[in-house]
Amino acid sequence: METERLILRAWQESDAESLYRYARDPRIGPIAGWPPHTSVGNSREIIKSVLSVAETYALVLKETGEAVGSIGLMTADTIHSAEIAAGEAEIGYWIGQPFWGRGLIPEAVRELLRHAFEDLQYSAVWCGYYDGNEKSKRVSEKCRFVYHHTEYNKPVPLLNEYRTEHFTRILREDWG
Repeated sequence: METERLILRAWQESDAESLYRYARDPRIGPIAGWPPHTSVGNSREIIKSVLSVAETYALVLKETGEAVGSIGLMTADTIHSAEIAAGEAEIGYWIGQPFWGRGLIPEAVRELLRHAFEDLQYSAVWCGYYDGNEKSKRVSEKCRFVYHHTEYNKPVPLLNEYRTEHFTRILREDWG
């Protein structure tokens, strides 16, 4: 899939160095619920074990060909945090800090919503973000997700802690 500035494509093991460059930043993973990457090898393993699932994409800058973030749709049979039903998905995303504030994530989210509703025929897409993650909250607002509910004391298994998570949702009939 393509947007004006991005290519959304499957992760490749050759992306490991780029993934590590951005995912080692402690401002990225922990706010999204995962620990910073520890090495290129660690990033390569995450590509193979986590990022290689269906509907998970590298965000590749058209201008450089570099993978600078990730976006994906999780369904009821994959890892997700929203209580989603069959025919629904949860979207997750992140981008490297040097690319914050450029509108790249909203651009990618809009394309993945198009794919979710037009190609995959989902009835709803959820977006969860932890309390304090103002950047993710802002993306969900820009992309017309509507606040649905908040869950307190949610386990964050990869970080061995509990957090408050806010959930937003967009229905197919409200998109487009």
